[in-house]
Amino acid sequence: MELTVPQQIPYAEKPVPIRWCLYARKSSEQDERQALSIEQQIKEMQLLADHWNIEISEIRQESHSSKVAGTRPIFNRLIKDIQLGYFGGIISWAPDRLSRSAGDLGVLVDLMDEGKLVEIRTHSQTFTNNPNEKFLLMILGSQAKLENDNRGLNVIRGLHNKAANGWRPGQAPIGYLNNGLGEAKIIIDKERSPIIVEMFDRVANQAYTGREVKRWLDDIDFRSRTGKRLVLSHIFRTLRNPFYYGEFQYPKSDPKVHKGKHKPLITKDIFEEVQIQLTVAPKAPAGSKEFSFTRLLKCGVCETGVTAEEKLKRLKSGELRRYVYYHCGRPNDLDCIQPYIREADLMRELLNLLDNLAIDEIGAQKQFKDELERYDRFNVVIGNGASAKTKPAIDLKMYAKYVLEHGSKEEKREILQYVTGDIFLKDQQVYVARKPRRKKLA
Repeated sequence: MELTVPQQIPYAEKPVPIRWCLYARKSSEQDERQALSIEQQIKEMQLLADHWNIEISEIRQESHSSKVAGTRPIFNRLIKDIQLGYFGGIISWAPDRLSRSAGDLGVLVDLMDEGKLVEIRTHSQTFTNNPNEKFLLMILGSQAKLENDNRGLNVIRGLHNKAANGWRPGQAPIGYLNNGLGEAKIIIDKERSPIIVEMFDRVANQAYTGREVKRWLDDIDFRSRTGKRLVLSHIFRTLRNPFYYGEFQYPKSDPKVHKGKHKPLITKDIFEEVQIQLTVAPKAPAGSKEFSFTRLLKCGVCETGVTAEEKLKRLKSGELRRYVYYHCGRPNDLDCIQPYIREADLMRELLNLLDNLAIDEIGAQKQFKDELERYDRFNVVIGNGASAKTKPAIDLKMYAKYVLEHGSKEEKREILQYVTGDIFLKDQQVYVARKPRRKKLA
């Protein structure tokens, strides 16, 4: 009797369980305002995972645009982990959360072809390594890209149309508010606009520098709509923005200027004066730039030296107009608030000063008398024409005023050095404080 050996039933291997990663993404771009928030996506997908009896191993999320392939750090790390075998499945709210670019979409399909990405599940579709399902994934991803591209073109077209109608797109600059209601889309910020107007006025009429404006704004605790103090770069952008007198460029790279329908805060003349103050003259080598009245005047508040700076403005004719301003050098007191004074105004103050000084307060009479060549030039200017032998008595005061107006830098300094006492500049006015006489030693 033959014994029959029972045939062995082949052992069926159990499928390896898939490790799932939940991926949620939302871009901060305007065209994704209607998309679910990251928190909502995670909540909805967790409910669906419970329904599918799927255990989520890890949740990853990021706020980043997916328009450009390979630019999302969290998504790139997820792809790397799938390649290493840490995950085999992705749960996401919709295909466009994973990809809206051909590059990222191709990476996902390649991972499926390699068998490393087993399954992708969304709230309405499931995609596996099946030709039809991969084709559907590519169609949905391409459709999302097409919609995004068209939406972007429509947004750009709408913004250009808004600018052409006189309303600057984007957030209104400080001093204004975005209304969004009715025709007036940009209105004046009643709380901050007076400070902005005064800021322009201080630069235009008192020659405030950017740092002085910042110091003043910090002193009055001026803040932006978000509650932050203005940094120096923001102050300069504000002072250079033509929006405040009623014009703007959109986009900034477009040379075309639009006439705004918003209410201006300043006049164009004030704006142009501010641009003069902000114009930086070409830097000269250290120590080579000298001004007529530096090292001769002192600040009337902190008693430190008065310095000067040169600013240039290019006129429409192409000519450069030169402006010189004198102000406290602030070597000892950075918070000295004495205003600037133009050189022309300072000259008038100094001429008035000489008018009010007694003749004996202008020293070095003998030196003036000995400078015959200079005196002859002076006689020609005043029309006297007298010769050295017949010239009348020297009017030292008139002579000093002449040198102050027409002399060289060295001659001007020489004149002021002979004034008895220290010359001070305070509140854009000049005065002399006499030096105390030294007592003679017995």
